[in-house]
Amino acid sequence: MEPVSVSVTIEAPRERIFEYLADIANHPEFTDHFLTEWHLTRIESYGAGAGARFRLKAPFQRFDWADLSFAAVQPPHRLLAVGRGGKFNRDKLWWEWRLDPVHDGTKVSLTADMDVPFVSDRFIRSFGYRGSLKRNLRKSLKRLAGIIEEGKGRGERATIGGLSGPAWSGDH
Repeated sequence: MEPVSVSVTIEAPRERIFEYLADIANHPEFTDHFLTEWHLTRIESYGAGAGARFRLKAPFQRFDWADLSFAAVQPPHRLLAVGRGGKFNRDKLWWEWRLDPVHDGTKVSLTADMDVPFVSDRFIRSFGYRGSLKRNLRKSLKRLAGIIEEGKGRGERATIGGLSGPAWSGDH
């Protein structure tokens, strides 16, 4: 599959946007329209090694679980997440966020790539998958901009095993 790239300009310092994006528990807040049932893969959700597993809503997607973990965290300009998805987790995933300063804020670019080794899987992905992913990523970045700039449109954060509240907050 060819990489899918989208971008948006957010009126905020890139350091603030980077801090938000480097915590993978925040990602369901702006991607829950197509990535659902988020679960952290470790307790620490910030920085290198932080990861999550989720369900991907996509056309003709029978094997819809995938995961991403931060492999490279280069403050304040780059995050690289790698993971697996598809049947038997045989598809390799790469998502890269780049944050570049511009005159009116920060340009946030997201590139998603996938290595699909089997012809049968590539055939299934040829039916609207790329277009659907691009639309959903574009919507995600618009929602991210709304969250960063205005604090609106926030969804739920990812947790360990779906738990939330005082049990994980350290207040007990």
